[in-house]
Amino acid sequence: MAAGMWLWSLLLVVALLVLGYFCMRLLAGAGFSGRARTDGEDTARRILDERYARGDIDEEEYRRRRDVLR
Repeated sequence: MAAGMWLWSLLLVVALLVLGYFCMRLLAGAGFSGRARTDGEDTARRILDERYARGDIDEEEYRRRRDVLR
């Protein structure tokens, strides 16, 4: 009985550590991709999307510039 309680306590601690790790990654902006996005990248991508939506650039130009931003 005591061994079972010890095992469940250990599993709870491990689960809390894993949950904390993923929460910190999300708060840091890395998400689950492992790569943090900067505000500049988000802004550049948003501007590019808006220009494409307005028709300022064609699909080929949009894809080329989007690939550069990645």
